[in-house]
Amino acid sequence: MDDGKNKIKISVRSLVEFIFRHGDLDSRLTSNVRALQGTKIHQKLQKQYNDEKLKNEEFKYNQEVVLKYEIDYREFKFLIEGRADGIIEKDGYTTVDEIKTVTKPVDKIDENYNIIHMAQVKLYAYIYAKKNDLDSIYVQLTYYNIDDGKIKFIKKKFYLKELSDFFMNVLDTYYKWAKFKMDWESTRNSSIEKLDFPFIKYRQGQRELAVAVYGTIRDGKRLFVQAPTGIGKTISTVFPAIKTIPMKMISKIFYLTAKTVTGIAAEDTVHRMMKNGLRLKTLTLTAKEKICFNEDINCNPEQCEFARGHYDRVNEAIFYTINNEDLIDREKVIYYSRKFNVCPFEFSLDLSLFCDFIICDYNYAFDPKVYLRRFFEDSKEAYLFLIDEAHNLVDRAREMFSAEIYKKSFLNVKKIVKKDDKIKKNINKINTYMLKLKKDSNEKTYIQKDKFSDLNFMFMNLLNQLEKWILENRENAGYEEVLELYFNLNSFIRISEIYNSDFVTYVENIKDDLKVKMMCIDPGTLLNDGMKRAASAVLFSATLSPIKYFKDILGGREDDYNLTLSSPFQVKNRVLLIANDVSTVYKYRKSSYAPIAEYVNAVISQKKGNYMVFFPSYEYMEKVYELFIENYKNVKTVIQNSNMDDTERKKFLLDFEKNNDESFVAFAVLGGIFSEGIDLKEDRLIGTIIVGVGLPKICIERNIIMDHFNSKNGCGYEYSYIYPGMNKILQASGRVIRTENDRGVILLIDRRFLTSDYKRLFPKEWYPNKIVSSKQDVQKILCEFWKEEQN
Repeated sequence: MDDGKNKIKISVRSLVEFIFRHGDLDSRLTSNVRALQGTKIHQKLQKQYNDEKLKNEEFKYNQEVVLKYEIDYREFKFLIEGRADGIIEKDGYTTVDEIKTVTKPVDKIDENYNIIHMAQVKLYAYIYAKKNDLDSIYVQLTYYNIDDGKIKFIKKKFYLKELSDFFMNVLDTYYKWAKFKMDWESTRNSSIEKLDFPFIKYRQGQRELAVAVYGTIRDGKRLFVQAPTGIGKTISTVFPAIKTIPMKMISKIFYLTAKTVTGIAAEDTVHRMMKNGLRLKTLTLTAKEKICFNEDINCNPEQCEFARGHYDRVNEAIFYTINNEDLIDREKVIYYSRKFNVCPFEFSLDLSLFCDFIICDYNYAFDPKVYLRRFFEDSKEAYLFLIDEAHNLVDRAREMFSAEIYKKSFLNVKKIVKKDDKIKKNINKINTYMLKLKKDSNEKTYIQKDKFSDLNFMFMNLLNQLEKWILENRENAGYEEVLELYFNLNSFIRISEIYNSDFVTYVENIKDDLKVKMMCIDPGTLLNDGMKRAASAVLFSATLSPIKYFKDILGGREDDYNLTLSSPFQVKNRVLLIANDVSTVYKYRKSSYAPIAEYVNAVISQKKGNYMVFFPSYEYMEKVYELFIENYKNVKTVIQNSNMDDTERKKFLLDFEKNNDESFVAFAVLGGIFSEGIDLKEDRLIGTIIVGVGLPKICIERNIIMDHFNSKNGCGYEYSYIYPGMNKILQASGRVIRTENDRGVILLIDRRFLTSDYKRLFPKEWYPNKIVSSKQDVQKILCEFWKEEQN
């Protein structure tokens, strides 16, 4: 029977780590290998206890004991749970045992070594003693040194009254956080229930999309949506998602993006609803390298003032921020980080625990190296993933599920760790193994389906040795290079743990070096596993076609929902031309430079304004650009640079002025930063010219993908080259028509667009289209098109 109390469920570990954390932030050593070793050591010590149990009838031992305790505290009902490593019964006494692995010599460890460890085992002891009517109980911290195998037991007796007082003090400390959460949820839910759609009416397709998103969340399903430009995908997915929060269908929304610009669009959408009365704690997570206050990222107390004492200040910073801000963007994170002198990245991760809507990169949900374990490890919460521009997740997933390492990095580290014979010996073994791989590859690429287990075993041994060296040689020259190898090894080993039949390992000779890479070819299975971290997921894009391909490679299931929406724009507002007299295949490219330049000029000659020309490569673009500016000196132009920073990108886009009374042409690269995600509305862009069919460059990895899918479904070339290329074309063409009043021209230059392989991939809104064979054809058609605008 519901007693009306607010329920708070929290693990013992989460509770003590939050309440008792203190001191410095030090992220130098975060190894999954240590976690693996910790598990093995737990199993080893537990086996020893079980062996003793078999020998001694009076010795009783239970391992991995689940403990749960429910208590009414003020207006709350707390359910606190955890899992004790072991419960020992011997000589009439009960002991709760907690095993911890360390690298510090055990003779330097006492009961004050880590107050979180002691707090954790005391809470376990209290719950066990309370449940079993014990007046007193022992706690034991078992510290095991992973380097030398030495063990230290710290054992202490507590009376139930002592543990009860300690337990209630913990609840007293946590109360203000629980009270905030309860009060906030009431305020938030009330505002959501009153919230109306923030526009006067739905655009064509918006209501259909919103209803589909709501139904997907209600049913606990996944939805794949192709929604052409202009429908308003962001508001149509975010609004219905937010409306389900008070109904307890979901507890938190993760808006996942590939690029900063799409995250800003989500921020703007939430902000618009906030103007209409919405209260929603919204946070944008920014990558560490983009938000760190230091020129070099060194998350340790010796080199960063914000890491020094970070945990002494961070809880105060969190409480102040969540009580004063609803929309916490990058600038707000930076402001409060400086105010409280805490690490902005770690601070933002902690803030996320108290936020309802989190805007972040795909990595935070899927990457096995960095995904948010605080949410997704053993959680029973109902989360929602809104995956924006989902077509980008294909290559991003391959990247996050792959790992590579270079032979030369080991030899460089060997020179740095001159006095450590163990490390040098291990590096020599690795070098010998990699030399054999080099020989086996016969100076070519060597591919195999299995991971190199022997090499991974050597990597794990080296990782342990490097960890000890790193802790003892922080002032040593070359320290950063050793640290880099440490993290690369850590990533490599982590990927080896998820290696399956959708991977290959390949060895490639690169000049005087050797690369070993575990490559994920088909990320579908791993993405499916990642999406299980959420109760529901909505994957949406303007270019999620063909849907079967994307469902296959993005982890779709047979019972997932699909939705394909029509473009809301009138066909008469755009003209699509296909030039059939130019081939852009590599061997004909040189002869295509002049015709392409003429076509560009033919397009811009019919109406003054802003245009973009997209090319499959920088080299191709530069050749045509040089010819164009030589032949058409009076036309204002700009060209994309391969290493543009944020300031240069913004400047590039500022040149697209409204009501431009002269012709302006921007040359850019397909699949780059300007071919998707930018929003040049109204007459800021009136034409796009696309050169080539967007095929990815032929390379080892693309051919590996092709071979894999040829074996799997006979669609290797399509999956590896045609579909990814066509997706770039569709994205680039979508830059032209952004609002219902926009008018513009799209010119596709490549005769391959008229073959069946490509025509079957044309979206409905690409019909009708017109074939052109000369600049005169273009000029004639566009003259009529722009005349219609005047009428």
